[in-house]
Amino acid sequence: MTSSTTEPRQCGCPEGLRAASVSRRSLLAAAGALGAVATIPGLAGPDFATSLAFAGTGYTGDTLVVLSLRGGCDGLSLVVPVGDPAYYAARPNIAIPASRTLGLNSMFGLHPALKPLKPIWDAGHLAAVHAVGQQTPTRSHFSAMEQMENAAPGSHLRTGWLDRMVGASGQPGTFSAVTVGSSAAPSSLMGPNPKISMRSVDEFKLSADRNSGDLAKWTKMLTTLYKGSPAVLSTPMTATVRALSATSKLTAAGYKPANGAQYPTSGAGQALRDVARLIKSGLGLRAATIDVGDWDMHVGVGRSDKGWMFERLTDLGQALAAFWADLGSYQTRVSLVTLSEFGRRLAENASGGLDHGLGNVSLIMGGGINGRRVYGRWPGLGQSELVAGDLAGTTDYRTILAELLEKRTGVATATVFPGLASHRLGLARMT
Repeated sequence: MTSSTTEPRQCGCPEGLRAASVSRRSLLAAAGALGAVATIPGLAGPDFATSLAFAGTGYTGDTLVVLSLRGGCDGLSLVVPVGDPAYYAARPNIAIPASRTLGLNSMFGLHPALKPLKPIWDAGHLAAVHAVGQQTPTRSHFSAMEQMENAAPGSHLRTGWLDRMVGASGQPGTFSAVTVGSSAAPSSLMGPNPKISMRSVDEFKLSADRNSGDLAKWTKMLTTLYKGSPAVLSTPMTATVRALSATSKLTAAGYKPANGAQYPTSGAGQALRDVARLIKSGLGLRAATIDVGDWDMHVGVGRSDKGWMFERLTDLGQALAAFWADLGSYQTRVSLVTLSEFGRRLAENASGGLDHGLGNVSLIMGGGINGRRVYGRWPGLGQSELVAGDLAGTTDYRTILAELLEKRTGVATATVFPGLASHRLGLARMT
């Protein structure tokens, strides 16, 4: 896959810039066998990484797509609380005027740059959950991402929630877990279940075979080499060979998005294009996670019609709208959710930016979604309602994921999200 051609902005906080400069491989090496560390791609730039988990044969549930907005996206800009006067008082220079938003209800409006998503909302396939947070909130990129990927606060689990999801779905198949766009899996996939890494579908080849193109020769050679070897060695080889065979067929067939869908050339656009391609391939894609960075806006957020936030949301809206159009009849078998490790502070800072906060917003899109509604308990933005100057997180993000897994994929979530309360929002319908 290619990353976005947009130059990364070097405006994030020192922690965010430091995190963006550390490769996944070095983080994983430092983690050792425990794997208790977050992998953080694209924090200070629009680069992305995509991870994919495939079910075995016979799976009939939705593909869950988790779009992670890395760097701490400002949820109050995505879904604007136009009915809360404290929002405008706290942001005299960067607030989105109510007249510019796309009205959702009397309290909330969608950022104007997300206009391509409004028809999906009106059709009942897009919803939002506001004031989303974590059980043990933190304003540290590293800590917040690690906790979100682990999704098991208060437990001793070292695995990632997506790895546990794959394990809960039965015997993993060849494509039980695949990372696209990176040489190593994100921490949500850390655990005992097998995984394969690739830059993209089209670039997934054996290094030694990039010029010869003779996959059959290498398959025979590797099969002979590993014959009779322990499962710990032979199983990854077999999975890799099978994956190479499957992706080589996709590459040979080529891909043209359906229904006139036009993806932006950014990392987000190309990642979603590949996910749509895999969903429609018949390989049994069960879950995909896409990481998109450049949301750490400590300076120069901009206004409702230009600037950093407007540019990023324009790209995001176009990418999501293209993905939805491209899916066509597959829309009924896909659920997508956006997450970010934390939100931003209510009040703008002296640099026209927003520092690390807590509560955030999630968008949920899918054919099985009860859309056209903003879910969750809105706590308000008055001084007595804030948590140290931040929007309170009144809905645990795991509640959203758990409902999507339970109702749309048929996965029991007791082992995926241990200790999570049984309350659900009613945002999804049973498959």
